[in-house]
Amino acid sequence: MLELLKRIDPERPVLIAGPTASGKSSLALTLAEAQGGRIVNADALQVFADWRVLTARPPAAEEARAEHLLYGHVGWERSYSVGDWLRDFAALPAGPRPIVVGGTGLIFRALTEGLAEIPATPPELRAEAVARLEARGLPALAAELDPATRAGLDTANPMRVLRAWEVARATGRSIRDWQAETPPPLLPLSEATALVLEAPKDWLDPRIARRFDAMLAAGAWEEARAVLPRWNPRLNAAQAIGAAELVAHLRGEMPLDEAREAAVVATRQYAKRQRTWFRKRMRDWRWIDAARA
Repeated sequence: MLELLKRIDPERPVLIAGPTASGKSSLALTLAEAQGGRIVNADALQVFADWRVLTARPPAAEEARAEHLLYGHVGWERSYSVGDWLRDFAALPAGPRPIVVGGTGLIFRALTEGLAEIPATPPELRAEAVARLEARGLPALAAELDPATRAGLDTANPMRVLRAWEVARATGRSIRDWQAETPPPLLPLSEATALVLEAPKDWLDPRIARRFDAMLAAGAWEEARAVLPRWNPRLNAAQAIGAAELVAHLRGEMPLDEAREAAVVATRQYAKRQRTWFRKRMRDWRWIDAARA
């Protein structure tokens, strides 16, 4: 860690990406305390107020040690996009350099490369898209997209496919066409220290299991019970990894041990997708051994 700190300019913004459970938040706090800076969340699910434990948001004790921004500020039923995050980031008051940390690659990409200003799609179109997804399945909905869009899209991610389908239907143009008109980025990569935590599967998988058990002990069940009366799997907030499994158990649809195992497996699968995305999209970032960070 000391060697890493020596190589980081304390005046430049810092970006820290990495898969879930790789130690990103700990590294961000260490940097903030050692060099100064305010920590800004770049995780698409840690923005939701109802999830602290289940999304591994920094606990209150850590938030008290350094300024933390864009955590837990979004209501349960609100749809929250990368564009919303960019607007929130742009609206932050002047202050110390940001240390932007999270596992959502699209947020980092939008921050450092810019984001197309795509018109909002009406709620009824989202309802139509979700209905088609549920009736026909994800591969069929992805097949309705043009080949160029499919080629650059994570077609295993329902939210990405839904978004691309909605944009094409609402605007008559593909999401790729809109992205070609992207404005300048808020924080070009050349102006930041960009780090990616390298977390091999054999090192990360046991950490994921231990962390999920710690979440259960720390209050994840209580969070799930609190949202149960309002549960809607279509909401952005409901995409928190492990949430669906906890809700299924609370509804009597899945035994406790099966719910726990399914949630751990889902988290590991998510981490695998993150690692794949980072390797493809963040080759120009500085890669750090998570086990030594």
